Amino acid sequence: MEDMGNENLYNMEIRRVIDIKNEEDTRRFGLELAEKCVPGTVIALIGDLGTGKTTLTKSIAEGLGITRPITSPTFTIVQEYREGRLPLFHFDVYRLHGPEDLFEIGADDYFYGSGVSVVEWADLVLEALPEDTWYIFIDYTEEENGRTYKCTF
Repeated sequence: MEDMGNENLYNMEIRRVIDIKNEEDTRRFGLELAEKCVPGTVIALIGDLGTGKTTLTKSIAEGLGITRPITSPTFTIVQEYREGRLPLFHFDVYRLHGPEDLFEIGADDYFYGSGVSVVEWADLVLEALPEDTWYIFIDYTEEENGRTYKCTF
């Protein structure tokens, strides 16, 4: 059975598809993305384990001028990085039970605040994300390190 991609489940319009061949392509895309970010930007990353959600987040952080190492906040849910052009709030919602859990940790304050929020495993909390969220669906390709980014922005 052919994988049609998660974006079909959510009836989201894919506005562009980016072919990623290696980690340098990921870095370039993340740096470009960071340039477009303004306070209150929310970026939702949806993809299987190992597709590079944290790697992309590291590139966005670099583009924002954050020099501290970026680690996945799997157990803390959110990690704050405030030293860049804009603060970065890095969410990993894999361990949450649903959108209500995200509200309980005060996600609205982050989403509508002065920084950029990147949410890994965003498909688990779709109902909690702002209407103008930028979605990136990350899929493996047949190339060894290849990925496809399907973007709604």
